[in-house]
Amino acid sequence: MAKVCWPYFDPEYENLSVRINPPRVSVDNTSCTDCTVVKVDSVNKPGILLEVVQILTDLDFIITKAYISSDGGWFMDVFHVTDQQGKKITDGKTIDYIERVLGPKGHTTDGMKNCPGKRVGVHSVGNHTAIELIGRDRPGLLSEISAVLANLHFNVAVAEVWTHNRRIACVLYVNDDTTSSAVDYPNRLSIMEEQLKHIMRGCEDDDKVARTSFSMGFTHIDRRLHQMLFADRDYEGGGVTTEVDYPPSFKPKITVEHCEEKGYSVVSVRCKDRAKLMFDIVCTLTDMQYVVFHANISSNGPYASQEYFIRHMDGCTLDTEGEKERVIKCLEAAIQRRVSEGLSLELCAKDRVGLLSEVTRILRENGLTVRRAGVSTVGEQAVNVFYVRDAYGNPVEAKTIEALRKEIGHKMMLNVKKDPASAKEPEAEASGWAKTSFFFGNLLEKFLA
Repeated sequence: MAKVCWPYFDPEYENLSVRINPPRVSVDNTSCTDCTVVKVDSVNKPGILLEVVQILTDLDFIITKAYISSDGGWFMDVFHVTDQQGKKITDGKTIDYIERVLGPKGHTTDGMKNCPGKRVGVHSVGNHTAIELIGRDRPGLLSEISAVLANLHFNVAVAEVWTHNRRIACVLYVNDDTTSSAVDYPNRLSIMEEQLKHIMRGCEDDDKVARTSFSMGFTHIDRRLHQMLFADRDYEGGGVTTEVDYPPSFKPKITVEHCEEKGYSVVSVRCKDRAKLMFDIVCTLTDMQYVVFHANISSNGPYASQEYFIRHMDGCTLDTEGEKERVIKCLEAAIQRRVSEGLSLELCAKDRVGLLSEVTRILRENGLTVRRAGVSTVGEQAVNVFYVRDAYGNPVEAKTIEALRKEIGHKMMLNVKKDPASAKEPEAEASGWAKTSFFFGNLLEKFLA
């Protein structure tokens, strides 16, 4: 048998261009009076824009303006950012972290995995088993899921739950309540999977209605939720969304046009401004296999205006009406998945097995449905955030909140926040978007400070 010889390729060759031209990062607090300017220059590579936006987003920065250019082999970004209070980024440790992770050392795999930004947002959270659930949403479903896990003696350390168009997607990190480590017994995992599948299916026997899986990957949790709902084709359920969910004035205005001169498709988005908006759009375009060559991002009061010059990965533009319509629907869904107008409940308590099950049971017994939720644990502290409505999708009444305070106020810290741009303010809706005073940020920094 003839011996086949293959040419040798140095495994470091792929990173050669990065080593020759390492990324340059600057954090400038002098050029602008009301924001910090972050500039990133580096060799262009697939997905680099999403990486940079993800890091800034996980630090809970608000991106007020951005200019992106990545034609040819070079990538140049300028971001105008503030903290959640609209102030400049002046903390020395935060600035050092930005320069480190976006600079030459941060472009290694290990550097990305060690990102300490949003603790709920990164899969590398230690010895935990990751569970992914997607199916048809219904009142009380999250309570049933958490009850199953508590009964099987699993502790929920981290979780993120999104609902959109009557679909629910969850990513949960659980560990054994006695060993505090990942569950590696096939029998226990099989029992858990079967019971969760039964809960997710409800009264329907079709396995396609719901899916349960275990994940070992390191995908960013928010990106994974977008991927799950996108694969579930939640964007096709546009007719299900009601005006109670998204009033007409909140609906994104998205257009796709063709730029003949440069050979790009131009995606323009105008909608109510909020935190993580740029991440949601860039994430969706990336997962749809589109490349962003240029972008202009700006905020004007309560409005956000974003423009992306894109091509498909194969170099083609969006030429058919079907392609354009699909991009518009997918971006609308991506924007609306994270929108939760109305009431948010923030609960902080000592972590214990069954805490999430108890809290969600109380919410269900008080007639509340969870539209979006985030669960985070550091040390002995657990922070749960729930965006809620009543069982019919309407804003929560004051008497219900008072009942909640009486029932759980003595057990844990409860903070109730109401978005002023709620359905009870038609005047604001008629005149345009109302400014949101609360963003879903990293609450652990507040509670553990």
